[in-house]
Amino acid sequence: MLPKATATATESIPIETAHEDMIHDAQLDYYGKRLATCSSDCTVKGFDGVAWAHPKFGHILASCSYDGKVLIWKEQQGQGSATGGWNKVKEHTLHTASVNSVSWAPHELGAILACASSDGKLSVLTFKNDGTWGADIFNGHAIGCNAVSWAPAIQPGSLIVPQTQSLPNQPAQPASLSSVKRFASAGCDNLVRIWGYRDDTQSWVEEETLEGHTDWVRDVAWAPNIGLPRSYIATASQDKTVFIWTKDSPTSPWVKSALDPSSTITSPTSTAPLPAGKFPDVVWRVSWSLAGNLLAVSCGDGKVTLWKENLKGVWECVSDMSS
Repeated sequence: MLPKATATATESIPIETAHEDMIHDAQLDYYGKRLATCSSDCTVKGFDGVAWAHPKFGHILASCSYDGKVLIWKEQQGQGSATGGWNKVKEHTLHTASVNSVSWAPHELGAILACASSDGKLSVLTFKNDGTWGADIFNGHAIGCNAVSWAPAIQPGSLIVPQTQSLPNQPAQPASLSSVKRFASAGCDNLVRIWGYRDDTQSWVEEETLEGHTDWVRDVAWAPNIGLPRSYIATASQDKTVFIWTKDSPTSPWVKSALDPSSTITSPTSTAPLPAGKFPDVVWRVSWSLAGNLLAVSCGDGKVTLWKENLKGVWECVSDMSS
């Protein structure tokens, strides 16, 4: 028997999806064992994005499309030898233009889905205890929203909060961990906006605006966090740059730094080095590892690069993969 083949970070494995047209999105489930894809072919009717819900809610999948619809799907388990299938359990028609991105909130917050649309609006869909869906829709970016990404549910710095006072001869108890509803959106106005939910007004409000890109912001990704004080947001833009936004504490400002591929990547059409801080083509997607310490960058030249922060706080390219 031949030994089982394994793949390293520098190897790519092609997957036959049976799609007959452009693939717009691909998402692994929570366990990394199932892949959902969406395409312009007629089999999936041009879904523009997909997102898996946390398994605590069952086998739930959300999809969005150019027709302005957001669909919620649930897998039905087959009986006996039957294979089952996916049934549409909810259809949301809140938007008047293409819905470009959907993202499930951290499971600690419940079954909550954020959506970004070309109509300039953001919507947040919430599954309620009575089995119905609530919806909030509000203006996000004037000329269109491209992507959304949720912040971790645990408040930054909560891992190292002071311990609460306890009774004599009893161990100290950690302070309660507070959760927060917050997400970031990327827009065609070259901006990244951060939104937070206000319990007193029962509404979403803009908390901060991140400026720096000179063209459409194509994607935004908030790094997972285990309760440490520092927060990271990665943004990818039409201007061929990727910014890492860092916030050292909940009260400090966001500080941006640009990934610099010039020392590790050369232009495919020339031996001349790339301009500092510029990728060879439009940067379409950014995605964090589950630990939040590794960033994948997908560029229009067909390459995916992996980046990691060194001990000096400088982001370095640690892997370069071609499609």
